[in-house]
Amino acid sequence: MTRVTVVEPYLKIGDVARLVGVSPSVIRSWESLGLARPRRTESKYRLYTAEDVKLLKRARFLRKVRGLNAAAIVQLLKREGKMRPASEGNAGAIGGHLRQLRARRRLSLAQVAKQVGISVGFLSALERSQMSGSVGTLRKLAKFYKTNILDFFDASEANRRQVRPSERKVLEAGSGVRMELLAWGNTVMEPHLFRIAPEAGSGDAYTHEGEEFIYVLRGDLEIAVAGEEYRLKPGDSFYFESATPHRWKNPGRKETLVLWINTPPTF
Repeated sequence: MTRVTVVEPYLKIGDVARLVGVSPSVIRSWESLGLARPRRTESKYRLYTAEDVKLLKRARFLRKVRGLNAAAIVQLLKREGKMRPASEGNAGAIGGHLRQLRARRRLSLAQVAKQVGISVGFLSALERSQMSGSVGTLRKLAKFYKTNILDFFDASEANRRQVRPSERKVLEAGSGVRMELLAWGNTVMEPHLFRIAPEAGSGDAYTHEGEEFIYVLRGDLEIAVAGEEYRLKPGDSFYFESATPHRWKNPGRKETLVLWINTPPTF
């Protein structure tokens, strides 16, 4: 008998508000406290998962039945192990790392922003961890500073033969793109698991040294290499040279899951 895996779609804030039984404004205020971490589309729409809904329902119960305020709810959920640490995703580490790189070179925000092709305000927000950069933007910054995105993962530990899901290095690369590093250390390959929300993608086209192999596990992936576009489905694989300008996005309505391997690890 064939087992069918059902992929739950993302929900918008109005749908979540109805399911949880609170107003969208309450959900947004809880979001600021870390009770929900929705992904964002390129149009800035919030997208929630079933796990977000479950956590928000628990928060509503604690507020309505036990009379807890928002701060007390956060503390209780943390003790219960139901809230992931705010540091997960390395957003703060990336901002501080970028700020240190610029300070070491005694460069102004304006100088770096001009060279990379982004606004001063956006670079400032990245350094203060108020925003996250797309893969394309992070790659441009890494190239400018003569480093690589692996540095943003804090992947300096010794290589492991086995890496469990909970031990993966995680990087949130812009709105709706989650990169999970599957191996690190003295490796000749750089394997990632990419989780890409609907409408999310790399941003601008980018290049780097090496070669890339991708295998679509779930969802759709649209990738443009040297101006030629390809639409990949589950089970499709794709190979290209990294020096060729490329960009990609999830054109579908569900999360796309991709095994993405770079060699050498210069990404």
